[in-house]
Amino acid sequence: MLSFSYPWIAWLVPLPLIAWFGLPPHAERRPGLRVPFFDRLVRLSGQQPFSGGVVTPRHAPRLVLLIVVWLLTLAALARPQWIEPPLHRDLPTRDLLVLVDLSGSMDTKDFVDASGKTVDRLTAVKQVLDDFLSRRKGDRVGVVVFGDAPFALVPFTTDLELCRTMLRDTAVGMAGPRTAFGDAIGLGIGLFAKSTVKAKTIIALTDGNDTMSKVPPTEAAGVAKDKGIVIHTVAVGDPAAAGEDKLDEAALKEIADATGGGFYRALDRAQLADIYRRLDEVETRRVDTVSFRPRRDVYWVPLAAGLALVLAAQAAMLALRLRRRRPPAVPAIAGSAR
Repeated sequence: MLSFSYPWIAWLVPLPLIAWFGLPPHAERRPGLRVPFFDRLVRLSGQQPFSGGVVTPRHAPRLVLLIVVWLLTLAALARPQWIEPPLHRDLPTRDLLVLVDLSGSMDTKDFVDASGKTVDRLTAVKQVLDDFLSRRKGDRVGVVVFGDAPFALVPFTTDLELCRTMLRDTAVGMAGPRTAFGDAIGLGIGLFAKSTVKAKTIIALTDGNDTMSKVPPTEAAGVAKDKGIVIHTVAVGDPAAAGEDKLDEAALKEIADATGGGFYRALDRAQLADIYRRLDEVETRRVDTVSFRPRRDVYWVPLAAGLALVLAAQAAMLALRLRRRRPPAVPAIAGSAR
């Protein structure tokens, strides 16, 4: 579709007519004939001399050429643009942060993978989480791992393949043997500080109680609630464990309830996969579709057309003049000799 950035240029179309009828004609004084015997010529011709002007009529082809070139010039000045078909782009409206526990207890082998092989908790978590992240298209995803202290493994990004690759490379104990769950929530809140999206979600996965945090998890959850952040907590492992490896389910439920999230318990890989399926239903894909139509300037088309017409007219006039100046051919006279 064609549009003009400066359509008001069309008001200049009648400008030549206004100049033609509104301005006085150009006058130039010059003698038409200068001879020393002018008075005698007047008497012999019987005509009386007079002063005045001669208006040379403009040829119709030249007038048409001027009109067309004027219109093409105005069309170029109006900046014509060709509007392309609309393009649609999906913008994420949610930031999703995954908190993954890397404490020493995640090395416990009490999960069975899809092939029936016994694996540790972290391996099972990574396998299920990898499938979960593969379906998060349209979200910005970040990853925080925690042990003795939390670390931002991947800042918020739409590159889900990067998140999955970084998660595959994690190992038990790489962040320390203990659990700083409250500090991990605090770090997550800090990562959301520059977020401008509507929905903010944390999925926190741990298999033990908090043993290392400077900020209690419940207090961190209160801050998250004030920031509009929803926290879903996933408990992994045996709830009957004792000591530092014991699951603090009450605290995990309190954190989820305080922020409007859900609490989930995963005793085996099947339950863990089912949790992520339910989370996938709760945390549906949210996007804003932005449409825009690219514009391409085509002002050069009328400009080139006008230039081509002027050059063609000049070439035609030059050819005509050369033809008129060519001397006529002298016919040959044939004779016979006797």
